[in-house]
Amino acid sequence: MEILFVTTELAPFVKVGGLADVSAALPKTLKSLGHRVTVVMPRYAAFEDSGLLMARRLTPLKLTLGDQTHEVTVYDGRLSSQVELALVDAPGLFDRAGVYGEKGEDYRDNALRFAVLSRAAAELARQRAGDGAPFDVVHANDWPTALVPKYMKDLGVKTPVVLTIHNVAHQGIFPKDALPGLGLTWEDFTVGGIEFYGSVNLLKQGIVSADTVTTVSPTYAREIQTAEQGYRLDGVLRAKGAAGAGVKPGARVVGIVNGVDYGVWNPATDSHLAARFDAEDASNKARCKGALRKELGFPMDPDVPIVASVGRIVTQKGSDLVAELVPRLARGSDAQMVIAGAGDEAIMAKLRAAVEKTHGRAVYAGNASEALVHRIFAAADVILVPSRFEPCGLVQLYAQRYGALPVARATGGLVDTIVDCDAKLETGTGFLFDDATADALYGAVQRALAAYTTPRWGALRRRVMRLDRGWERAARQYEQTYKALK
Repeated sequence: MEILFVTTELAPFVKVGGLADVSAALPKTLKSLGHRVTVVMPRYAAFEDSGLLMARRLTPLKLTLGDQTHEVTVYDGRLSSQVELALVDAPGLFDRAGVYGEKGEDYRDNALRFAVLSRAAAELARQRAGDGAPFDVVHANDWPTALVPKYMKDLGVKTPVVLTIHNVAHQGIFPKDALPGLGLTWEDFTVGGIEFYGSVNLLKQGIVSADTVTTVSPTYAREIQTAEQGYRLDGVLRAKGAAGAGVKPGARVVGIVNGVDYGVWNPATDSHLAARFDAEDASNKARCKGALRKELGFPMDPDVPIVASVGRIVTQKGSDLVAELVPRLARGSDAQMVIAGAGDEAIMAKLRAAVEKTHGRAVYAGNASEALVHRIFAAADVILVPSRFEPCGLVQLYAQRYGALPVARATGGLVDTIVDCDAKLETGTGFLFDDATADALYGAVQRALAAYTTPRWGALRRRVMRLDRGWERAARQYEQTYKALK
């Protein structure tokens, strides 16, 4: 199949969150399954800085949105995975320090920026169809590319479109006066279209226009169709079609669990680590723990467990619960604790204050480098994932591969990827808790630390490291979803 994959992030070049990892790994895996994939995204400075070779197309795209014409230059290249890359260059729109904004503030012209990207992707699909070699499917991702299916329909392009929602909380909501600049008409400003409580909602328009909507786990696909977790789009999603427990041909809302790129996240080959290890021989994990203790200034106590929290510091991720946990864990156990991530300034301040009270038992590493994040996973015995909601989550998947047991709230993709351990540790791949409270998190961490002291811990760690979380299964489910549209 010929697949056009439209995104705004791509690891390792441009990364804000998990979308970057997905955008790198899924196309690569689809390519390995015999498909031809072209990734379309903005031309950020990071691509040029990386030395990636790109060829400029001689003929620019002239896109008319409302009363403005935007001249867009397309650059073609190829990733090391042999996935094709098409970068959209629009003067003044993408040559900025941030992807969506800076210093915690979104760019004010984001509606226009990503409308231009989406319109350019739709035009590339139109050109291919006009040349007699149409793409078999276009795969858009999240609200910044959600206008792709609408533009394609307006251009008369019949190629089917899949829209993946990675987090329904982010919708691309703008004042209604942004509508003409998007190249849409007031006839589109309806309850059945882009209108959303008096504003325009790009994700809503994408859900309405796409042929199939996917999200990143079966449980989350069901959750976003409820009033509690649908962020006011639950009715639109329910109307799109019932979610199933996995991929069902013809289903209009489908949950597919993300995978792990073992070419990047694998302790047996990871060049960032002090020593390599795997499920069959994890003895070098002790060396990784010692190296991280030295790097972060912890006392060299080889028998003490390391508890880690890695990810964005925001309420959604339960980072405030982690801040409450830190002093309690320092008082109630001998564990050492490391927190890495950045985000909400108020929560980060609470984390710093909590860490200071532990007298060296905890470290807040801030916005840690990618290399340090790998080393934290390799050294950790327990990883905290106390999300209030979690579409899929990648942290728990990486943690399991590196022999760190996740302590996670039972929500979204965490339910689909973690089996709660029984009392004898004979079954299970992590420790789940129900309520989004510091007490519930603390109780689950205490369960994990108690398990750490038992003779069965080694077998439990081996079991989670052996899990197959690779991308091939998910890629084949996407393949099935694409083929159901033909």
